[in-house]
Amino acid sequence: MSAPTSTLVADAEIQPSRSERRGSGTWRYVGSKVLGSLGALLFVVVFNFFLFRVIPGDPVRTLARNRLVSDKQVEELTRTLGLEQPLPQQFLTYLKNTFTGEFGLSFRYRQPVGDIIIDRLWPTLLLVGTSTILAALIGVYLGMVSAWNRGKVVDNVSTGFSLTLYSMPEWWLGLVLLAVFAVGAGPIPSLFPTGGLHSTDIQDPNSFAAGLDTAWHLALPVITLTLAYLAEYSLIMRSSLLDEMGEDYITTARAKGLRDVYVRRRHATRNALLPTTTLVVLNLGFVVSGAITIETVFSIPGLGLLTTEAMDVPDYPVLQGAFLIFSAAVIFANLIANLAYSWLDPRVRT
Repeated sequence: MSAPTSTLVADAEIQPSRSERRGSGTWRYVGSKVLGSLGALLFVVVFNFFLFRVIPGDPVRTLARNRLVSDKQVEELTRTLGLEQPLPQQFLTYLKNTFTGEFGLSFRYRQPVGDIIIDRLWPTLLLVGTSTILAALIGVYLGMVSAWNRGKVVDNVSTGFSLTLYSMPEWWLGLVLLAVFAVGAGPIPSLFPTGGLHSTDIQDPNSFAAGLDTAWHLALPVITLTLAYLAEYSLIMRSSLLDEMGEDYITTARAKGLRDVYVRRRHATRNALLPTTTLVVLNLGFVVSGAITIETVFSIPGLGLLTTEAMDVPDYPVLQGAFLIFSAAVIFANLIANLAYSWLDPRVRT
């Protein structure tokens, strides 16, 4: 009897414990996600260079438009912009600048691209970040109310309202709100500015009055994006909560005598928030990219409007720098979402 017993003890010592296997699986999951994100970022860096070279247009001819520029001056401008180099050499220069944190000089503004992006980043974060937070809070609440009142008037009105907003293009909704509440329509007076981020008569941009003025200018764009974004949060939260309310553990909780309100709030809602949490984190990645159409409609000097202006030239350094920042933000947000979801729901790791 001693030999089999000692063999079992030795095998138990050799076999890894459950906590060790769990830790190994977690690190393997994290490592695979990090490597996948790095691979995606590397692909974006390479693809970024060739993407904007297929855009029709000549930056030199565009910058020299409506000017008395000789052919010699055009050649000089071409050399200044570095466009006389062969494409492979331009690609190597682009890789060198990217990995050293230098995005080059803007063709249009003749300033470092990094400085331009930093200057335009704050309006975009303020606009899209505020609307994303508001849309998530309002949308999740509407989804919960709709799921709890499935088939009732509240559910029908909320779902119909969300679907209507979800089907509207952002720029079209922005133009409608701009025409009604900024220009004025019928008995509705002009309540908001038609565009811009500040009024021209602001003396001190860091004063409290300047902050209120900025909030006044951003009110209509934020409302537009909030209405456009809240639908996806509401619909996903409603669908997820309805699925959870039909699970066996909900039936068991009710059979134990727990109140229905307690079951819905402490059990069903917590688990239903998992997909919505992932959506919130992913959309935070799009905050950096901003809303190109909304910034264009309301003339908000953010990254979206900068991208639109760069497309007209086309301004390759600005487009490459902006697209790389946009893609990196989305890839990083996707990584955080995967890691957060695996932490909230350990079943994902297996």
